[in-house]
Amino acid sequence: MRAIGISGILLGLLAAAGEVFHISFPTARWFFETSRKIPWLHFNRGVDEVFPWFGWLGAVVLVFSGVIAVIRSLTRGSRNPLTVRRMQRFREIKRGYYSLVILIILGGLAGLDQVVVGKRALAVKYQDRWYFPAFRPGEMKNKDFGITGEAAEAAVNYRKLKTSLIGTSKGWVILPVIPYDPTGDTLPPRSRALVQIQDIYYESGSQKPYWGLAASYHDLEEARLHLRYSMRNGRVSGPVDGWNDEGVLVYNAEYLDGKRLADRFFGEGVREDFLKRPAGDLRAVKYHPAPPIPETGNWLGTTSQGYDVVAYLYGGLQVNFKAALIYLPIVYLIGISVGMMMGYFGGWFDLAVQRLIEVCSNMPFLFVVIIFSSMVPDAFKGLPVVLTILAAFGWMGMTFLMRTAAYRDKERDYIAAARVLGAGTPRILFRHLLPNTIAIIVTLVPFTVSGLVFSLTSLDYLGFGLPPEYATWGRLLNDGLSNLSAPWLVTTTFVMLVSLLVLITFVGEAVREAFDPKKFTYYR
Repeated sequence: MRAIGISGILLGLLAAAGEVFHISFPTARWFFETSRKIPWLHFNRGVDEVFPWFGWLGAVVLVFSGVIAVIRSLTRGSRNPLTVRRMQRFREIKRGYYSLVILIILGGLAGLDQVVVGKRALAVKYQDRWYFPAFRPGEMKNKDFGITGEAAEAAVNYRKLKTSLIGTSKGWVILPVIPYDPTGDTLPPRSRALVQIQDIYYESGSQKPYWGLAASYHDLEEARLHLRYSMRNGRVSGPVDGWNDEGVLVYNAEYLDGKRLADRFFGEGVREDFLKRPAGDLRAVKYHPAPPIPETGNWLGTTSQGYDVVAYLYGGLQVNFKAALIYLPIVYLIGISVGMMMGYFGGWFDLAVQRLIEVCSNMPFLFVVIIFSSMVPDAFKGLPVVLTILAAFGWMGMTFLMRTAAYRDKERDYIAAARVLGAGTPRILFRHLLPNTIAIIVTLVPFTVSGLVFSLTSLDYLGFGLPPEYATWGRLLNDGLSNLSAPWLVTTTFVMLVSLLVLITFVGEAVREAFDPKKFTYYR
């Protein structure tokens, strides 16, 4: 608990310090960025100035909760021997223990945020000056790095800047491990080198003659085409189109088995000068969704929107972890409180809440969430809205378990002693009843997380979840099923989703077995 409390304090302080000093710290920046993006999460102070109250609220809650957790861990007595034995038992269940270790590593990796995945450079040294674009709230301009003309006011393309600085003494660029954003970073069409052997072209790494589109480029980084060919069985066959430096179509031709039948040049200059390009420049054109191309840095290919699949999967992992960290405290706070009050008070309160839960539980959950989600205007959609809708129904499942535990324990001697000593109802519920139900709570947490991940994926797959600026596995799965000619989309998404759910399930099974009262209790 002490480690969790310290982590919460550090995250909240980093979020507040980043807002005050205009620094985008990994993960901590999310509170204020989300607050600014969604209208109802901030107050307008002027034309361009807003007060992100949600960001400040999140930072304060994190710091306050962390301080309470640290104080509780320092003031409590020696650890409960039963809890120690349960933890030892959990560590002995290797499948669940190692699954938890992997989940913690994935959570730490997701927390690194733009340090691991992002299109903005971590550090740029240009003309003996240092810049750290990934940790700046705003975008830097091309003019800051000596680029003039029409592109001077445009945002910097750090991948292109790194290429342009290679071999010069002006400086260098350090990019993240995956130099692409999960969304909003549409890549040009990808390409792969072609190898010519005895007038037959082969795709790099393949022994079969190439079939498909091939091209030479004016600018490979920006995918500005020079000549685009149609190839069949390794030879140019079919129409050929050519573009000048400005991207204007100036050339047409028709080929058959590598021989030119007819052509027409209607640009400026001489046709031979336009066509004069080295044969080795030919590359296989891969329009989106492109297959995995390690030489271009797209290890798992691209989506139909032109996003890098690895970056998109990473963004989806971040969304799942953020959703769990926000969703779990809210749902468990409501469910535990209501459930314990139902069992402790009984009577009309218990009956009224039971009827309410029964009515809400009989509603088809996903359909209700879809209806509410479709009613929210696009300007207000985001992770807070979706989690609010899910939390409105997610707290009901644990109430009956907590109600049963409260009914069972409220007549026991330690509760009667607390009443005699003058303890109030909140103290009895949260200082006496709650610690004796911790086994139920801990056992439910992993299965609640897996249910949340499945619900988010389902809603995004159906198109009623998060808006497009969020990278979600459900939308990627939908993209893959809409493009069955790109099996890498479905395969990678399915493997990631199933792997995460299996890890969570293994942890849940291990926790349930370790906290099983029959393991350490003997009944007479």
